[in-house]
Amino acid sequence: MICKMAAAFVSGVGLARASVGRAAVCTKNVQVSMMAKSKSVPFMDAPPALDGSLAGDVGFDPLNISGFLNIKWLRESELKHGRICMLAALGMIVQEVYRFPFYQGAPAVATEAHDYFAKWNGPLGQVLIFASFFEIMTTPAVIQMITGESDRAPGYFAFDPLGLGKNPDARKRFEVSELKNGRLAMIAVGGMVHQMWLTKMGIIGQLQAGKFMP
Repeated sequence: MICKMAAAFVSGVGLARASVGRAAVCTKNVQVSMMAKSKSVPFMDAPPALDGSLAGDVGFDPLNISGFLNIKWLRESELKHGRICMLAALGMIVQEVYRFPFYQGAPAVATEAHDYFAKWNGPLGQVLIFASFFEIMTTPAVIQMITGESDRAPGYFAFDPLGLGKNPDARKRFEVSELKNGRLAMIAVGGMVHQMWLTKMGIIGQLQAGKFMP
């Protein structure tokens, strides 16, 4: 009788442990499942390449482009385009209020100025040559980054003349700010260019005329 009671007790303990183990596994699976969801698109799973290690990563990749292309190369491209568009957005507005004395005859609207400089005076060709030279010179560093031969961060060119990135915490904030402003600038430049094409007016002129729709 005592042996039967002991066996039952041991069996009960085993079942209890098994139940606790199953509960722990279930809880762990639930946590993993919750962590695997995208922050920006909660009903979709986060792409494996977006593990939060890069600044501004919120798991947004609905087309899973990062599943086919190297995430570091994608971030490099995103930063470059964002930086160019931040300069372009500012340049489009400055073009309307100020022009160099030797370009006084250039149109104030950026889309028309593009055709003017491309056809007649040719400074856009100089910009293309300079940009191409810069791309060629930095290509080896990008390749080494993608292949893992270096620990270079995407978009890093050691260019910080004001020393804004000396503080690690401040650097993290600036990296996120740069990325967000770059993304906004890419959208803004696309909208500004199409609005100029449709209205034949500059940004400031459109605001002054209240022409918010083409």
